[in-house]
Amino acid sequence: MSEILHFEDFIVGSVETYGEITVSAAEIIAFAREYDPQAIHIDPVAAAESPFGGLIASGLHSCSMMMRLMCDGYMLRSASMGSPGVDEVRYLLPVRPGDRLRVRVSVLDARRSSSRPEMGIVSARHELMNQDDAVVLAMTSKVMMGCRDAKGAA
Repeated sequence: MSEILHFEDFIVGSVETYGEITVSAAEIIAFAREYDPQAIHIDPVAAAESPFGGLIASGLHSCSMMMRLMCDGYMLRSASMGSPGVDEVRYLLPVRPGDRLRVRVSVLDARRSSSRPEMGIVSARHELMNQDDAVVLAMTSKVMMGCRDAKGAA
């Protein structure tokens, strides 16, 4: 098993890319039927007549796929202590059946908590990219990350 990632491992300016998943029409439709049953997500005929010209994944489905890639890539082997929230989400391009997605994570800021020395706050930009390296979804957020050295200074 690889070493657990801590606050100290997230260096400002670092960029990592994780995973790859291929999106299927069946997955798009199943997610949308449950959570976002708009015609562009569940009805290929209606979606073909829409401005998108075909079936597309719900934005929330795209966010969920990005989270899965982040979890598989690094979050499940990190000292994550949760997130105080997402600052921004932008849906830039539609995600379509057959797209191969991966996530690029850029560390924007990392600061040690002054009130909780066992924790740091990592700010990152997450970009969901398709097989053409086009960014389809961009999100900025913060995560509270446990420190390897809870007594040391940042």
